[in-house]
Amino acid sequence: MPSRSVSEGGERRVPLHVGRRVRALRQRAGLSQSALAARLGVSPSYLNLIEYDRRPVTAALLLALARELDVDLRALAADAEVALASDLADAFADPLFEDHPITARELGAFADASPEVARAVLLLHHAYADARAALEAMGTRVVEAQEAAGTAALAEGASSGAGARLSSEQVSDFIQRHGGYFPELEVEAERLWVTARLEAEDLFVGLTRHLERAHRVTVRVLTLSEMGGAVRRYDPARRELQLSEVLRRGSRNFQVAVQLGLLQCAALLDDLTQDPDLTSDESRSLGRVALAGYFAGAVLMPYEAFRRAAEAERYDIELLGHRFRVGWEQTCHRLTALRRPGAEGVPFYMVRVDLAGNISKKFSAAGVRFPRFSGLCPLWNVHGAFLQPGRVRVQLSRMSGGGRTVLAIARTVQRHAGGYQTPDVLYTVGVGCDSADAHRVVYGDGLDLSPSGPAVPIGITCRLCDRTDCRARAFPAVQQPLRVDENVRGVSFFAPVER
Repeated sequence: MPSRSVSEGGERRVPLHVGRRVRALRQRAGLSQSALAARLGVSPSYLNLIEYDRRPVTAALLLALARELDVDLRALAADAEVALASDLADAFADPLFEDHPITARELGAFADASPEVARAVLLLHHAYADARAALEAMGTRVVEAQEAAGTAALAEGASSGAGARLSSEQVSDFIQRHGGYFPELEVEAERLWVTARLEAEDLFVGLTRHLERAHRVTVRVLTLSEMGGAVRRYDPARRELQLSEVLRRGSRNFQVAVQLGLLQCAALLDDLTQDPDLTSDESRSLGRVALAGYFAGAVLMPYEAFRRAAEAERYDIELLGHRFRVGWEQTCHRLTALRRPGAEGVPFYMVRVDLAGNISKKFSAAGVRFPRFSGLCPLWNVHGAFLQPGRVRVQLSRMSGGGRTVLAIARTVQRHAGGYQTPDVLYTVGVGCDSADAHRVVYGDGLDLSPSGPAVPIGITCRLCDRTDCRARAFPAVQQPLRVDENVRGVSFFAPVER
């Protein structure tokens, strides 16, 4: 039933732009702009302006949006404010501002009073961070070129990488604002199972058969040397998909499904990546690849079958991987996507780090946020998992700045690149959920989940953590001025001490 009309003017505006969140929630609910506008009693053009943050919302419209999208009002307003303040805190944790300590209260007030100025400040810091990273990379390449006494590497270094990190961050933000769930791709994956008559026991044969019948594309498995280091290569002229011999069965299925997504869902991928968050051709191309990977995961792990199995097996990641013939990382990815309205799974965050501590994948849920410009707290169990490769590590972690406790699960993932002379690459992929959901997860068994139970105190990153007595602290906290007493040593060099 259509709601009562909400005026497009004449009311006091809420000083908040929530367009991206409204768009993601509308798409998750499967509503067109026209359908939602009709329910709200506003014009589609006005709703379009709201979704692209060209109009703020009225208080009445904000309430109506929360009602029609069936979400808590905080999901529209508070999350956006908290995210903005958190991103500001992350930016101001940069050593660049070490002589200008700013409190969390001041940042929150700034984000609330001037959100557009705050976003502009973030944009400037993003540009600064990207320029600094590009300069460092260029400097490294210059040294390498000088040592090699050649000029080719120098020329390559001058043209590389200034936008690479920015593009990946844009795609990460894009996925995050959609809540990690894309209903249109879920529908296409379910349709593929019907039209291609897929069978779980022989998925590779079914996928390759459909690729040939529907798209006239043949599949060939080539040797490592023939592939030149690639694991998947599509030749449009020859209508041929080439796969590396190093891919195992589940990975072959995944790569065929990715190619099907790129071909079969091309128009949909174009539509989804025409998003204001993706501002360059590089970020849109990267977004297409990420969404094709999402489609492949939905094909290999159909939503309802996977969700029922996850609930029945209490989110046992290894068991789910065996059942659906996918790896640990693919299973973790899929767990973060169980956000279908009325059929949600446990909200999981996900993060992937390498031995150097670089975060190469991240998705925030369960109230957990990840640093954008610095390293992750060393007490996270994703780091400790490197000490026991291949074993699942479970940890109850209590976050700083509020005391939220999360159940953290992590395991290393080894990338097999080929033969004896090609070194493998080791990552840790971790997922976690709020301790309130831990009883639904097999990894929570035997743990004291009470609010006063033991938990490892962790932060997001040293500069933002308010625990000054941490033995693992590598940098001073932005909230505390650094005072050095050469005659007294605390639990760490940056811990304040009493004389």
